[in-house]
Amino acid sequence: MALNVMVVDDSAVMRARIIRAFHLGGPPIREIHQAGNGQEALEVLARNWIDLLLVDINMPVVDGIELIARVRKMPEITDLPAIVVSTESSSRISMLQKEGARFVHKPFSAEILRATVVEMTGGCAAVSGQ
Repeated sequence: MALNVMVVDDSAVMRARIIRAFHLGGPPIREIHQAGNGQEALEVLARNWIDLLLVDINMPVVDGIELIARVRKMPEITDLPAIVVSTESSSRISMLQKEGARFVHKPFSAEILRATVVEMTGGCAAVSGQ
């Protein structure tokens, strides 16, 4: 089944680049939602089923670390697969990896991003089964 994906980044250009990588091939996509910060992402999550979260770390309002922390506290989506797509290379990445997130360093190739998505979702099947 196709995935419902949310791309969270304060850069519209970066969101477009990530979305373009999905359209070049890889797991089938049902819907792609976008948010410019973690607060917007939480609002989208409240209204939509999401199978995979792609998150930048450094964003205004609610950053990626806080977003993932809040998701991990929400029983209905605590296991939501998350991929951090960031230029960050600090110990904060290790902390997020301990929370189950994967990391793709910017700039990235479409192939690396798609391979990480396949790894996180177990292939083409949607995580939610919906």
